Amino acid sequence: MLANNFFRALADFHTDCLFKPYDALRSIDGWWASNIVSIVLISTGFILFFYWLGQLQKFRKTANE
Repeated sequence: MLANNFFRALADFHTDCLFKPYDALRSIDGWWASNIVSIVLISTGFILFFYWLGQLQKFRKTANE
């Protein structure tokens, strides 16, 4: 009985609290708004990826581990 209540509370926490940002993204109306969010996230990922590659090159040139 205790385990059932624990897992039910865990499921409620995830669906009611942690999935709120996904519900907000899903409720965006309009093609342009949805694509702007996607473009911002993809651009941020590319910028961080190239920054990471630059840091790898810097450490490779100094031969530090």
